Amino acid sequence: MPAYHSSFLNPPRVLGNMALLPIRTQYKGPAPNCDDKDIIDEAIYFFKANIFFRSYEIKTEADRTLIYLTLYISECLRKLQKCTSRAQGVKEMQSLAISKFEIPGEAGFPLNSMYIKPSDRQEEDMMRNFLQQLRQETGLRLADKVFDPATDKPSKWWMCFARRKFMDKSLKEPTF
Repeated sequence: MPAYHSSFLNPPRVLGNMALLPIRTQYKGPAPNCDDKDIIDEAIYFFKANIFFRSYEIKTEADRTLIYLTLYISECLRKLQKCTSRAQGVKEMQSLAISKFEIPGEAGFPLNSMYIKPSDRQEEDMMRNFLQQLRQETGLRLADKVFDPATDKPSKWWMCFARRKFMDKSLKEPTF
């Protein structure tokens, strides 16, 4: 069975070789706003299926955005595993979203072989702002999905994926 790919085929703009897609968000950034289903909804929806794949055939620039979000969701679940309430989870997601992170072309980025470095400083800044916008919105939506509103506890059906690695990669470098 093949992995699930993004349905966003014609991105309005490409940064490096990663699609800058419209997202439904409350956070400021370079991504245009939309009212429909967006790449974050798609990444969360396909996460549980795609996490089992060790390889992923990239068909469009939007697939690279989907890969990044899948890896970021894995990092989020690792953080949410330690949280006892939704409020604590939202706080952790906000701090993770704004923490320092690598972008394609930088030494610590785990998928440099699949991503092209931004062409100039302006594109680099736009990519960093877009990824931060994605991280902020993804963390908020994931906290809503993971925590049960009735019990305010994390769902075991999401937490069981916290230790899995998509494509045997992680956005965070291992610390020794």
